Amino acid sequence: MEHRKIIHIDMDAFYASVEQLDNPELKGKPVAVGGNSQRGVVAAASYEARKFGVKSAMPSAKAAKLCPNLIFVPHRFPRYRELSQQIREVFFEYTDLVEPLSLDEAYLDVTENKIGLNSATLIAKEIKSKIKERTGLIASAGISYNKFLAKTASDMDKPDGLFVILPEEAEEFVAKLPVHRFHGIGRVTAEKMVKAGIFTGRDLRKKSLEDLKLRYGKSGQYYFNICRGIDHREVQPVRETKSVSAERTFERNLYEMEEIIQEVDRIANISFNRYQRSKASDGHTITLKLKYGDFRQVTRSKTQEDAINNEATYLSIARNLMTEDLLDEEGIRLIGVGISNFKKDEEPEAPSQLTIDF
Repeated sequence: MEHRKIIHIDMDAFYASVEQLDNPELKGKPVAVGGNSQRGVVAAASYEARKFGVKSAMPSAKAAKLCPNLIFVPHRFPRYRELSQQIREVFFEYTDLVEPLSLDEAYLDVTENKIGLNSATLIAKEIKSKIKERTGLIASAGISYNKFLAKTASDMDKPDGLFVILPEEAEEFVAKLPVHRFHGIGRVTAEKMVKAGIFTGRDLRKKSLEDLKLRYGKSGQYYFNICRGIDHREVQPVRETKSVSAERTFERNLYEMEEIIQEVDRIANISFNRYQRSKASDGHTITLKLKYGDFRQVTRSKTQEDAINNEATYLSIARNLMTEDLLDEEGIRLIGVGISNFKKDEEPEAPSQLTIDF
């Protein structure tokens, strides 16, 4: 069977790198994009900051303790979108099969490409070079015959990486790969696997499909496949947004209503900003998600007839969903806020392609 040729491009420390690009005084210094406040969160960290343990989604207060010389800069999403569009234009010079995952990463299927080049590795090198030439930014690339392996490969040699996993190498590569480096296996699941004696892909491969489904539910089939290097998902250039959300797991459980409301406001604000950036069409339903200290989970939703397109309404609904009856003696370990139920436009007379920002 002829293998597909998939490239995963991942911009290196994208937001922070843009800030260093636009402000040369930040070059070579530890930079965090995000608010420098007690309730602030790091949106992105430069590689200089990562050496101190600073990571995205980390509370700004903790990041400042880990790296006393950390420089906080506010985010500038219009600028990030501008550069993302330039990067996207490079992709389309090679293929129309581009699946954006976010502003800073995408899958490309170059099995059949616009320049008639048989080598996906050479195409990836050209793409990296053009991105650097046109934007001044550095990208890492992973190349393989499916999306899982390409995504995994792009993370192997950062920054400025180019890593190839050939079909004949995949089985042994995955066998040696620690489970925490598997794309699609989160930190909590990886910790559970390690406790169960599953340290690598080889260990995971010893488990039957029935066992994995019993342990991990619907994800069991995915785990069974990827530890064998199997991933049949195609690169999908059109992705319909079903929901936009944000959530946070706290370092300690929350018990007091005042503190919980503050977190709901902050997470709702992040969620609303993502909603705006996604350009999803006219959401009507806000959902509040809570996870308690004993891992029980509840959700509360409110649907409005009118579209929810302004921040004040968005935050007000999210806050009102958090009522006293949702407090619990186990405390709250996670809060999430999201919007869904997007307006469906009338069917066009002829098929049209959805445009997605990258």
